[in-house]
Amino acid sequence: MKRMMIVLAALAFSAATGEAQGYQVVAHPAAGVAEISAAELSKVFLKKAAKLPSGEAAKPVDLPPASKVRDAFSKAVHGRGASQVESFWQQQIFAGKDVPPDTKASDADVIAFVSATPGAIGYVSAGAAVAGVKVVKVGG
Repeated sequence: MKRMMIVLAALAFSAATGEAQGYQVVAHPAAGVAEISAAELSKVFLKKAAKLPSGEAAKPVDLPPASKVRDAFSKAVHGRGASQVESFWQQQIFAGKDVPPDTKASDADVIAFVSATPGAIGYVSAGAAVAGVKVVKVGG
């Protein structure tokens, strides 16, 4: 029983870091951000903040709405599923306020965009190869 509680505690900790939830956050290699809070990250992806914490203009990029990685990211960062975030963006578009971040079809496409675009920030699956980008730690 004690061993099971230790395993559950370890899983809870890794879930808080994002790894157990199946995603990792990546930024342009020259980005001046090594760690970002989930609240700051949410503001960037919902375009409520135009800049990264380092002061650079933010260029967020999403995976497709049906992606399990996007749903995990949305739940962890925004506190709601990808479909609810899509509803938010539909309301923003209808009201003429803003458009959602660019969407890339795959982890490789996100990595290519982020590595080539100053200020870019995105997320990919936990096991994705992240050469050419900076992995950003998501804090509480």
